[in-house]
Amino acid sequence: MKKLLLILYSTLFSLLCIAQDLHKIDSLQRLLKLAKEDTNKVKLLYELTLAYEDHDTKEAMTYAKQGGQLSEKLKYTVGRLKYNKRMMYIYATLQQHDSAIQYGNQILKIAIEMNDSLSIGIAYFTLGERYNFKSDYETGIAYSLKGIRIIERIDTSLRTKATIYSGMAATYLMIKDYKKSIEFGEKAEQLQRKMNSTKSLSTTLLNLGNAYDETGQEEKAIEVYKESLSICEQYHYTNFIPMLCQGLVSIMDKQNNISQIKYYSDKGLAMAIQIADSFAIMSSYQNMSIYYLKTSNYAKAKELLFNAWRISNSNDYKEAKAVILQTLSNVFFAEHNYEQAAQYQRQATKIKEEIFTESMAQKHANEEVKYETEKKEAQIALQQVQLKQKSILNYCLIAGAVALLLISLLGLRNYRHRQKLQQAKIDELETEKQLTATEAVLKGEEQERTRLAKDLHDGLGGMLSGIKFSLSNMRENLIMTPDNAHAFERSIDMLDSSIKEMRRVAHNMMPEMLVKYGLDTALKEFCNETDRSGAIHTIYQSVGMNNVDIDQTSSVTIYRIVQELVNNAIKHAQAKNVLVQLHHSAQEKILAVTVEDDGTGFDTDTLKAAAGMGWRSIQNRVGFLKGKTDIQSSPQNGTSVMIEITIQ
Repeated sequence: MKKLLLILYSTLFSLLCIAQDLHKIDSLQRLLKLAKEDTNKVKLLYELTLAYEDHDTKEAMTYAKQGGQLSEKLKYTVGRLKYNKRMMYIYATLQQHDSAIQYGNQILKIAIEMNDSLSIGIAYFTLGERYNFKSDYETGIAYSLKGIRIIERIDTSLRTKATIYSGMAATYLMIKDYKKSIEFGEKAEQLQRKMNSTKSLSTTLLNLGNAYDETGQEEKAIEVYKESLSICEQYHYTNFIPMLCQGLVSIMDKQNNISQIKYYSDKGLAMAIQIADSFAIMSSYQNMSIYYLKTSNYAKAKELLFNAWRISNSNDYKEAKAVILQTLSNVFFAEHNYEQAAQYQRQATKIKEEIFTESMAQKHANEEVKYETEKKEAQIALQQVQLKQKSILNYCLIAGAVALLLISLLGLRNYRHRQKLQQAKIDELETEKQLTATEAVLKGEEQERTRLAKDLHDGLGGMLSGIKFSLSNMRENLIMTPDNAHAFERSIDMLDSSIKEMRRVAHNMMPEMLVKYGLDTALKEFCNETDRSGAIHTIYQSVGMNNVDIDQTSSVTIYRIVQELVNNAIKHAQAKNVLVQLHHSAQEKILAVTVEDDGTGFDTDTLKAAAGMGWRSIQNRVGFLKGKTDIQSSPQNGTSVMIEITIQ
């Protein structure tokens, strides 16, 4: 459920909004009673909105709506703009993204009417955040980058830079590029500390904590979570407190720190109830159930989870439903109610598959719209070219017979030259389209591998481990014949083998070593593991790979290429030895990947007609990296495959 708690509301609105807490709330309310029905009253209403919105969203919304109604009555355009900004922020806080997007579109419309470039840029940026939160990353990133380009041209202040860095950190966190998220988050943190911007800093620290946690840096995550929590408690940013408690509970759960799980669960629930945030209340119930599960109070754990389920069901929090069902499965499993546990596990898996299917359907729909638009544009361009050619022909006819012949010859030559250029352009666009399609397929494949690996490890792995634990406990209380005891022990051994095999498959689908330590370390571990398995003697060598920065998409692609080539050596070449080499030339900016084996070899001409998925997969991945492949092989002389990839 942690993804759902990600904070993305941008502090960019502070660039054009009234300063918060200019006076105490009671002072503002006294001034409001004396105010006339004019623009000054509108400003007072928005000051009260700002004063309430981070600890009492209901009151904040009441004052914001009053300000919006008065702005409409006075035809006060700036007031209408501020009303939509405040409402978008409040709905973003409440995780109601469709409503937030609706107000964001109103902001954009009013800003365009006012010809206010800065507000236009801010509107695009914040709309991008909302779309990212709905997992429409293509639209979200496009909007965010468009907003940043507009803002950077107008405002170059430190505050703007800090806000942009913070927003990009949140965006990269949402699309799981944790390295980039940490890079931008730490830049934002430095600038916000310089400016003593406490509210923005607390948000940035929360996002940094999430990124640190996802990359295994638990101590760093705890440090920034606690600092952000201290800031929020000091300055009464109560909306953030349940989210911070959620992050801390997640880490304390991994560290099995039961007392801290209880402490932060209670704190998060108390604050969630105070601010009447249904999503935070639901998450806090789920957090507390972890404590009661670990302390074997299964009845209380189920009560809390069923409360969380009712909230998630009434608000259609789909990802939260899957997490709650998974936790319920764990509780029933701990009670040895395996039939009920399996039922909830199946429901959780079904919801996860529905979410994935909906995401793919949305992406497919977006691609269809994009394709139709490009096709129409191409038709218009073709018609314009044809009209131009007809005009030239008419001018030629008027010029006379001699001029007509000369111009016709020149026109024919020019036409053929343009045809060649157009064909070259078409070929280039076709290549780019194929690369884009390949990239989408590869990314989708890796995302699905990651999802399946996580489901295997967290779902099936947990259930198998629980079964082993239950069987081990039963062994002490059962009286069995020697034959039955032998069969029981053999079943335990088979279960151990199943757990190991499941973990090996999950690791193969998305190696944790690759995500944490990079390509060089991951390939070294892969080769060592292959060698240890006894399938083939594997040697790994790397040259110049220290401090080489390769982006995660390229790293995963190269890893899959090497994996496929080594598997080919095992399955098809009947090789006894295989050598894997990585050589990086910093001067030429080229990474050479070589895989050699001493197997049976083959005639390289047969690759032209090869229809197997393995070789086609290798070709697609090399093409995606814009690399070059050199294959040296002949029957009974082994095979050497060298791939050169440009690394910027």
